[in-house]
Amino acid sequence: MYEQCVRTFWHSDRYKDDLRYLKVWLEYAENCADAQVIYSFLDANEIGKTHSVFYISYALVMESKNKMKAANEIFNLGISRNALPIEKLKDAYRKFIARSMSRPKASEEDSTEKRLPIRSFGTVLSRGENRMQTLDSSDLSRKDSKAKGDRVLAPININIYKDSNSADIGSHHHPDVSKPDVNSWHSLGPRAERNKENNAIPTKWRSYKIPQRPGSRTRGAGASSACIEVFVDEECEETHRKNVESAKSSALQLRQEEERALKRETDLLREDPLRNFPSNSLPR
Repeated sequence: MYEQCVRTFWHSDRYKDDLRYLKVWLEYAENCADAQVIYSFLDANEIGKTHSVFYISYALVMESKNKMKAANEIFNLGISRNALPIEKLKDAYRKFIARSMSRPKASEEDSTEKRLPIRSFGTVLSRGENRMQTLDSSDLSRKDSKAKGDRVLAPININIYKDSNSADIGSHHHPDVSKPDVNSWHSLGPRAERNKENNAIPTKWRSYKIPQRPGSRTRGAGASSACIEVFVDEECEETHRKNVESAKSSALQLRQEEERALKRETDLLREDPLRNFPSNSLPR
């Protein structure tokens, strides 16, 4: 909406100094990824140059990018052009000067400390101390590796655990424990013992009764009073339902496609706010 508005009247001399048109441009700049592109375009096409709000907003954008010299030049340009209201512009310039004077400046000591190596717990070492610490650590590591190489490993005696119960069973004979018969599988016994079939005599099952469904015998009497179902053409009903669903889905797809296209165009304008403007109007 902002882009369509500013693109419609950007070449009209009638609206170049109109404060309402300038405010639309400023709102558009706030929604862009890089507002400096908008202000450069306004400055190149002399849009809003008589209003102090243009220079104040432009200088604040440059100050947010830490371009203090450019922001100072923009304030001086607006004051030299006598942008209205001039008192508002001068007051904003005085506040800018106060902010720039109170900004912390990096001293030489801070810059030298950043170049020095830092321990893991935060203390700063000088270059000589850091070199000595590196040499000491390397000497200690060499001595430690040499001591490990000279060390002779002593043989380790490991006692094997023996179960006393299993030893007693293997060495002595207990009279109360029956010794298993080793030759028990050599003889399989007679045929009657091998064929262990179920030889029970079949009898009548009297303990279980099949449950009877209630009313199964009297179904013929009440069959004439049953309700008659109304016939419904399933094919016609299915066709009607598909047509309704298809109309809803097509309308939903169209709306979703329009939303995606609008979102895609919005993202493109946020990255390149002047993409729909003629190339000869863009600042070089």
